[in-house]
Amino acid sequence: MTDLSKITCIEDLRLLAKRRVPRMFYDYADSGSYTEGTYRANQDDFKHLLLRQRVAINMEGRSTAVHMAGQPVAMPVALAPTGLTGMQHADGEILAARAAKAFGVPFTLSTMSICSIEDVAAHAGQGFWFQLYVMRDRDFIERLIDRAKAAGCGALVLTLDLQILGQRHKDIKNGLSTPPKPTLANLLNLATKPRWVMGMLGTRRRQFGNIVGHVKGVSDMGNLAAWTADQFDPRLNWGDVEWIKRRWGGKLIVKGIMEPEDARLAVDSGADALVVSNHGGRQLDGAPSAIRALPAIVDAVGSQIEVHMDSGIRSGQDVLKAWALGARGTYIGRAFLWGLGAAGEAGVTRALQIIHKELDTTMAFCGHTQLNQVDRHILWPGTTAPPAQPSPAHSACPAPH
Repeated sequence: MTDLSKITCIEDLRLLAKRRVPRMFYDYADSGSYTEGTYRANQDDFKHLLLRQRVAINMEGRSTAVHMAGQPVAMPVALAPTGLTGMQHADGEILAARAAKAFGVPFTLSTMSICSIEDVAAHAGQGFWFQLYVMRDRDFIERLIDRAKAAGCGALVLTLDLQILGQRHKDIKNGLSTPPKPTLANLLNLATKPRWVMGMLGTRRRQFGNIVGHVKGVSDMGNLAAWTADQFDPRLNWGDVEWIKRRWGGKLIVKGIMEPEDARLAVDSGADALVVSNHGGRQLDGAPSAIRALPAIVDAVGSQIEVHMDSGIRSGQDVLKAWALGARGTYIGRAFLWGLGAAGEAGVTRALQIIHKELDTTMAFCGHTQLNQVDRHILWPGTTAPPAQPSPAHSACPAPH
């Protein structure tokens, strides 16, 4: 058993997950596209935002409780939609959803999850969110939306920045495919992960639960590959967003906004919230970090729509800085995946505990007891946006590890 009390930061969870999760699935989460420059910038640019320390202020009665998309939350953090979560740990989506519910934050289930909408609803209850990719098969999309309604999902998160797939070198080198390639290197690596293997042998959930059995002709992982290869719809447009909003009828959050112009279009579409996001650096390499893009979007539409952000959140300090710049919600992806890979449900809970404690403590040091009173004034003058200089150049083809 892992003594989680000795896990003090998200980096500790990452290192433990790297030891316990098979390389192809660990790398799937811990990677960006091409040079991974945007992936690194997402995290690094937070370091340029300096905080103002205040003293001799009564710090009793602190609260980080707010609302995200109309839902009360213990802190402005949701678990982001991440594909293949159930391959980081057996029944991963169920375990993460249970941890999120117990902590009082939203869990967002990906279309490309291993556990199905119905699986998660049976264990986490109503209120979790569902993320939708737009496929060419509109009949499938309609049925997917209806399934999310029937499961009691509290919001639909529509991802807009994956009409086509960015290239991630590590996935190609590792032979990550549908189904994964049983290469000698992968089999040897699996032999070093007995904890993971035993968990997978003990569950029936080892394929895309929202798709297999719900699409004509797709009955297993073998014939799923041909279907998915042609399904992400490059024709996606704002008219589709409006159609999905009408079909769904509930809270709609659009994810993948990096420009004020697109933010204004999100407002016009009728969305209830938007997520400033570059897909964790996994799509357009060379794009700015999400935290760099955030202030201009907040200034453009923050009074008309609820602005959230993801990409690069690794600590409670990151959450506080994003909040100070106008984000009224943040999402963690890799941070909770590393907790899941490290120690299952308890690891996800530990990730949330770490982030919440850092958020609460840092807020106090900045002179506040209520998160909803925090604004840009907690940031050191002149550091309200990361500097404009480019990151150092890196090789276009990172060495495999």
